[in-house]
Amino acid sequence: MTKDELLKSIAETGYNVGFGAKKHFATYDIVEKTPGYISFFSMAFGIYSLAFDGLSTKFLSASFIVLGIIGLYISLYDHKKLEYENSGIKLTQLFNELATLYRKTKNANENDIEKLESKLSELQNQYYASCKSKQILFSDWYAHYKFFWQHQIDWVNEEKKFNFFRDKVPLTFSLTTLISFIVLITWYFEIAIKLCALVTQ
Repeated sequence: MTKDELLKSIAETGYNVGFGAKKHFATYDIVEKTPGYISFFSMAFGIYSLAFDGLSTKFLSASFIVLGIIGLYISLYDHKKLEYENSGIKLTQLFNELATLYRKTKNANENDIEKLESKLSELQNQYYASCKSKQILFSDWYAHYKFFWQHQIDWVNEEKKFNFFRDKVPLTFSLTTLISFIVLITWYFEIAIKLCALVTQ
């Protein structure tokens, strides 16, 4: 392996490790914080619905039942949330070690490449051993935000050269946004057609 190839391999591993760390932290954050938010909004809604009759609608009541079901789904991960946090911490440590390895490799001569390659292999094995395959719903979206907008990833970007839409915005988020936009436009035109029909009568 040449020096340039090793730098690219370290950066690719750095991306996998860094994003993996943020995905584990995202799962931990969702499991830790979301039930509290659901409880708060449910209680606030219950109090306001006593004061305002307009809030006692079937749609809002059904919405809060759905929130309760979401809370039950999240609670399935509750007993393992510390494992996700610990994995996130371990992966962040590996990410920092990879950053150090990347800088050492940039300044290394060809004689040191084999030793540095061996170190990369060792860190990769630690990464595989530290990951959890099962993550909570929407952890991928949250992890994108945490990795690309909160984390220092300049050294990874030197090799990967991230693009905004291809890398920094999740594909599923883009598709969801596009589908929601199409649904809203269709709904708007249906309402407009019905209003026009009423006016012309």
